Amino acid sequence: MASISRALAHVKNYFTTYVPDSMILETCQDVGHEWRERQLGPVVTTYLFLQQIAYGNTACTHLRHLSGISVSASAYCQARSRLPLEFFERLQARGIEAVRTRLPRVACRRWHRHRLFFLDGSSFSMSDTPELQEHFGQPVGQAKGCGFPTAHLMALFDHPTGLLRKTMALPVHASDMAHAAALHPELRPGDVLVGDRAFSSYAHLALCQKRRIQGLFRAHQKQIVSFRAGRPHQPLRGATAEQKGLPSSRWLKRLRYQDQLVEYFKPLKRPIWMTDEQWEQMPPSIVVREVRYRIRVPGVRTREVTLVTTLLDPDRYTPKELARLYGLRWRLEVNLKHLKQTMKMDILHCMTVAGVLKELAVFVIVYNLVRRVMAVAAQRQRVAPDRISFIDAWRWLQEAEPTTALPELVVNPERPGRCEPRVRKRRPKKFPVMKKPRAVLRKALLAM
Repeated sequence: MASISRALAHVKNYFTTYVPDSMILETCQDVGHEWRERQLGPVVTTYLFLQQIAYGNTACTHLRHLSGISVSASAYCQARSRLPLEFFERLQARGIEAVRTRLPRVACRRWHRHRLFFLDGSSFSMSDTPELQEHFGQPVGQAKGCGFPTAHLMALFDHPTGLLRKTMALPVHASDMAHAAALHPELRPGDVLVGDRAFSSYAHLALCQKRRIQGLFRAHQKQIVSFRAGRPHQPLRGATAEQKGLPSSRWLKRLRYQDQLVEYFKPLKRPIWMTDEQWEQMPPSIVVREVRYRIRVPGVRTREVTLVTTLLDPDRYTPKELARLYGLRWRLEVNLKHLKQTMKMDILHCMTVAGVLKELAVFVIVYNLVRRVMAVAAQRQRVAPDRISFIDAWRWLQEAEPTTALPELVVNPERPGRCEPRVRKRRPKKFPVMKKPRAVLRKALLAM
């Protein structure tokens, strides 16, 4: 018992403020996990895992230097594997709730009394093992043995706090739409969900309306949109040659210039991600609003954006406000960059599916703790939470103790209209791409 107490004294840091010992032990009991008292019990193992992720998913062999606990990489990995996946999933949910309920009020402001959420898809890579290859697959175009398993990541972010509310790690070829509805239970009636054109299908808009969730998405590139008043539309069946090429939506009302109400009709073909029963419950049509605006900022690649939304009131939600709201979606890309590049979540290191999902859950916990630090610093320094440097907050969190006072963090300058080319100045070393399995290439080298 004395060795366990010494181990806890080494690993306790700022994480214990929002992930205390009691939460870890209660979560173990809730999922029915049984354990015996040892140096690497659930509490010490969890804190070591949090510390590993907080240091950029550092190597397991590095932990004995960080924590001061003499533990081998093998023993630590075995201790992690003893904790069930459900434990980490529940701990992630509890950690999110603990952070969310203790955020400063200034960080929880709403948009027209609506809570805002941003939804997007991304990806991350992992170790090349048979189990991960079978579960996640790898991108098309890579020969067998020459690529790495890749997961399709679905992420739901809270605005303006930047909290990561929910993640889903799916096979690489999974469709965004096939799993977007699985994130709806995280939302309440009246919440606004913002996403790109991948989420603007009829089925998703209808599901949002059914749950009384407001949606704002960019119109799909295949959706024909015309703002001509009283224009004709092509029917779902039996369209003539003259009708082909017309919008499939029926024009209802002009609200403003390039702002209109239209009626979307239920397609004849069911989406492959929906069951027949779910498809039958979809309404025959829905009323949505289409808004188009131009971007006149030098250096911005996109010049014209067409939005489709269930926010139908033109006086409460003006086109300018909708355009500004959709423009905030770019912050989601920045949040994903912090996760994947700053915190190094672009490559996970576990060898099993359960291990990868555990890593992802701990990444979410640590990321949300960083966002909480940013929110507290923003209130104290009287700036918006997004102005606080994520990297500075992350570095402070790595070293902070439970009683360490939060110093003034770096505030990023406001740079409206900033334009930078997407190029790299530093030249990477040039090596040929692997097009044959390593064993084949090694054999060829030995034969020379």
